[in-house]
Amino acid sequence: MLDLKYVFFCMLPVVSAFTWLGMLLAMFIVWQLEGSPHYVSMEPNQRIAYISDIGAQGLQPLFIAGACVTTIFLDLSFAAERWLRHTGRLAKNMGKTEKVLSALSIFFAVLGTAGLILLSIFDTVSHPRLHDGFLLLFIGGYIISAICICAEYQRLGRHFRQHRILRASFWMKLSFIIVEVLLAAVFIGTSFTSHKNIAAVLEWIIALIFTLYILTFFVDFLPASRNHQKITNTEMSLLMERPRYDAARDAQHPEAGLWRR
Repeated sequence: MLDLKYVFFCMLPVVSAFTWLGMLLAMFIVWQLEGSPHYVSMEPNQRIAYISDIGAQGLQPLFIAGACVTTIFLDLSFAAERWLRHTGRLAKNMGKTEKVLSALSIFFAVLGTAGLILLSIFDTVSHPRLHDGFLLLFIGGYIISAICICAEYQRLGRHFRQHRILRASFWMKLSFIIVEVLLAAVFIGTSFTSHKNIAAVLEWIIALIFTLYILTFFVDFLPASRNHQKITNTEMSLLMERPRYDAARDAQHPEAGLWRR
């Protein structure tokens, strides 16, 4: 059964994701309805507008509002995830390293938030250099944050192997990291080699994939909404003893510890 008090947390990433997706769709549709205009911020041979090109025009208020709502609710998701682990509604952090990784993921997410909000304010027409710098801060902040979360979840998987949702979330977030890093590298390369149309397409793809990353937190929060999720002190004591057993078993069967490592 669901505990309605905790269903609220599941809605945080949903609001963030659909705000982001709605903003992207609105900007693209408006650009299409206007006849795909060639903005002053676009290169002479560029036919596809960057998100920032559209956001620098009449839709800048939408761009700023969408960026603020998306990132604020996403940061609230990070904070909620940390609190739910602390209270035992989600699998608890078993050591200081996991808590440090969780704190780092929040820190870099806040940097990413600052990057996105500032790049929407300092548009590509009036402040091109600042805009590009904040774009890198946005992408880099959230990618590093995702790396920290993956490292945290990998360590949690050592203690909570019965929680398959941890493993599923780990692989979803790891897939996000790999895909986004590859796309970001190609995006940067094409942006600085005058392949603007390819870069613009990649920017839209990267932004859409970011929507899927946000929704992985909805998956993370699902166990917290179940009445039986809270971990008892007895279970915690047993989990604290488990590493000794794991070490002895891994010494005899090294292949059994691949996931835990």
